[in-house]
Amino acid sequence: MAATTPKFNSKSPTIRRILREAHELTTTPSADYHAVPLETDLFEWHFTLRGPPNSAFESGIYHGRIVLPPTYPLRPPSFRFLTPSGRFETNREICLSISGHHEETWQPAWGLRTALVALRSFMETDVKGQLGGMEMGDAVRRRLAGESGKWRCGVCCGGKSNGEVLGECEERVREMRDAEEVKVPEELKMGWRDEMEEGRKKKEEGEEDGEESEESDRLAEGFVQTAPPVVSGSGSGTSGGEAAVTGQRAAAGSTVPPPPPTRTVPSPSPLPVAAAGPALQQVQHRVADDVPVWLDRLIVALAVLLAAVVAKVMLA
Repeated sequence: MAATTPKFNSKSPTIRRILREAHELTTTPSADYHAVPLETDLFEWHFTLRGPPNSAFESGIYHGRIVLPPTYPLRPPSFRFLTPSGRFETNREICLSISGHHEETWQPAWGLRTALVALRSFMETDVKGQLGGMEMGDAVRRRLAGESGKWRCGVCCGGKSNGEVLGECEERVREMRDAEEVKVPEELKMGWRDEMEEGRKKKEEGEEDGEESEESDRLAEGFVQTAPPVVSGSGSGTSGGEAAVTGQRAAAGSTVPPPPPTRTVPSPSPLPVAAAGPALQQVQHRVADDVPVWLDRLIVALAVLLAAVVAKVMLA
C-alpha cells in the first residue's frame, strides 16, 4: 500500500511558520547542527547536534527529537535526546528554559535554530536536579561522545549515522562558501594584468607629455615677455603690437601683463616742424607710429597755434 501524503492547512499561521523555518534551515545549513521535520508529521522534528567545543562532549554527535505544540510558536517545543550523552537521559523529555517545562520564559520570536544553539550550550551546564539531566564523569562522557558518531536513527535520515548527517552538512557549507567566492580563470587574470600594465605605461607617457607641455608653456611665456611688439599701421586705438602680444599670451595659456603704452609730449618749441631737431623728429615718428591720424593732426594744429601765440608775445 502506497504511503499517503499528509494534508495540512497551508493558510494556518502555525503551518506557515513551520514551513518557513524548515526552508530556512535547509537553505542556510550549519556544520554544527541539522534539523528537519518528518515526512509524515510537520510537528515532529529530528535533530543532529555536534557537542560544544572545549568540553567532554567536543567529539560527540548526538541525535534527538523535537515535538512542536499545535499553537507553535506561541508555546515552546519539547526536546529529548535519543543518543546516549552522559548529560541527558535518553528518550526522556528534558527541562530547559526554552522547553515546554518553562513556558513563561519562551518567546515566540525564537525559532528552532535558536533553540538548537541554546540546547548545545546547555550541555555544558551543571545538572542541579534538572528533570531529564544526569551526572556522569568526564571520562564516561568522552567515551560516549566517541561512540555517538556511529549511532543511527531508524526513523529519519534514511538510516544514516550521525557522523554522515553532519558530514553532508559540512560539505554543503563548503560548497556554498565556494560558490560565494568568484574564481577568475587564469587567462582573464593575465589579460587583466596586461591591461593594467598597458594603462600604467600610458599613464607614464602622459606624465612625460605633461612635463614637455609644461616646459613648452614656460618657453612660450618667456617668449611673450621678451618678444618685441609688432608695429602696425593705423587702427581703432589698439596697436598691432598689443594685439600680437595678446594673441601669443592666449596661445601660451599664461596671463602676461601687456606692455605700457607709449606716451608722447608735444614740443613747446615755436620753430616749425621741418626745422626741429632730431629729438623732435623721433617724437614725430613715434607719434606717427603709435597715434591715430586725427590725433596726430590735432597735436600739429595745437603746436602751430602755440608757436603763433609765442611769436605774437615776443613781437609785442
